[in-house]
Amino acid sequence: MKRLGHLAMIAHDMGLIFEFLGITSLLPFLVLVIFGEWDLFLPMATVPVIFIILGFAFSRIPYEDIVPSFSATLSAVALSWLAIAFVGALPFVFGMHMSYTDSVFEAMAGWTGTAFTIIPSLDQTPNTLLFWRSFMQWMGGIGIIVFGISLHRKTRVSLFRIYRAEGREEELVSSSVSTSRRIWMIYLVLTFGFTGLVMLAGIPLWDSLNLVMTTIATGGFTLHDGGLSYYNNPVLECLLIPVMLAGAIPFKVFFFLYHGKIGGMLRDRTVRLLLLVACLGSVIVSCDLYIFGDMSLLSAIRQGVFTAVSGICTCGLQNSNPHYWATIPLAIVTMMIFIGGAMGSTAGGVKVNRLALVYEGVKWWFRRFFVSSRVLVPLRFGGRTLSKESSDLAISKNLLVIVIYVLTIFIATIITLHLYITSFRVEEVVFELVSALSNAGLTVGFIDEASPPSIKWIFITLMWLGRLEIAPVLIIAMGIFKEIRDDVIADSDTGQPEQMI
Repeated sequence: MKRLGHLAMIAHDMGLIFEFLGITSLLPFLVLVIFGEWDLFLPMATVPVIFIILGFAFSRIPYEDIVPSFSATLSAVALSWLAIAFVGALPFVFGMHMSYTDSVFEAMAGWTGTAFTIIPSLDQTPNTLLFWRSFMQWMGGIGIIVFGISLHRKTRVSLFRIYRAEGREEELVSSSVSTSRRIWMIYLVLTFGFTGLVMLAGIPLWDSLNLVMTTIATGGFTLHDGGLSYYNNPVLECLLIPVMLAGAIPFKVFFFLYHGKIGGMLRDRTVRLLLLVACLGSVIVSCDLYIFGDMSLLSAIRQGVFTAVSGICTCGLQNSNPHYWATIPLAIVTMMIFIGGAMGSTAGGVKVNRLALVYEGVKWWFRRFFVSSRVLVPLRFGGRTLSKESSDLAISKNLLVIVIYVLTIFIATIITLHLYITSFRVEEVVFELVSALSNAGLTVGFIDEASPPSIKWIFITLMWLGRLEIAPVLIIAMGIFKEIRDDVIADSDTGQPEQMI
């Protein structure tokens, strides 16, 4: 009964989020009216109608105002993200007559901020659906929950636990509705401000708005089949680099700008670490492309810098096809995608904060080997001194996440290679799978509309896992296994024979 009480509380708040999504998903109708694409009215209407129905049903569930268990919250969020992708796929099913698998793939890539697309021709896709793709990435980038929190006059504990369950950093949002509303306003200001900046490159307003919506969300969807190369605009690529970086740094840093403290933003440890990795990666990839890629120095710098920044920000925008690269620069970009941006940002990956903590923790472990056991060796991280117990727990948890990411890529690679015989090199398959799990979407062309459905569902699963940082799905799987094990034990205790299926 206690578990049902926790689930009822979470379901109520998730119902409020679904109602919010139902309202906000009406925005693409403005685009529909502007471009006169009336044949898409019913396909687009399926999204707000279903979200509002689900939201109304869930939010009316009786509940007690309690603090739900975190494991129940994680499970609810994981299943909710699946529901959001399944509903978001409907406009592609009814508006473009795509298969449901392809539609779910497109919607999951949208909500999770992954640049993979399997739409046959973006240039022939209606503008309303193009905007729907951009809108999904823009909403999913900052986190649906923070928008939901901003709507409430009274803060609910479970909403913040749901926000943490999205794989976000807990300190991004304080227990204040006004704080989340400021985040919402900052996100809007950044979007419109960067749109004006991108228009300086000679890009039309429509293209600029959609590009910035997906770039600030580190998503990477574009409007044309040629992707960013369609524009062949070096100025545009230079202007998009700060937009990608803005999406990959902790969102709390922008509160320094909000209060006019630019120096505080530049002194942030995570920001400096992210910029350092981006600069080093850009130099290494550019040099490798020039040395091993048989291209001019200018082309190597242009492709290397942009792709490296896109990789570390897990954005998915690309001005080249890495399929034609040598193995070394491809491996460097793969590692950058795996690392990803910062916690509390719109980026994916294992996060630079996590690797920094593990690095400091390893040094701390080795320092303790060379002193007496009676000597206290403190671990300092993020300007704080952590106790031994807190240090061991934090390092172990972050190492566990990294190990789980590596194991997931290993298992996905083995399964993919067995299911799909392809001409792509193994390192290219690994690159594509890492890109999916890190919600980047940088591609060598391995995944497309011609891929088998089984491969598409592997990528759908990886994008879903990456958006949640895997833990919620593992908790669901462990819960199912525990229920099965308990049933088997109960049957053996009562002497009942096990059923053969």
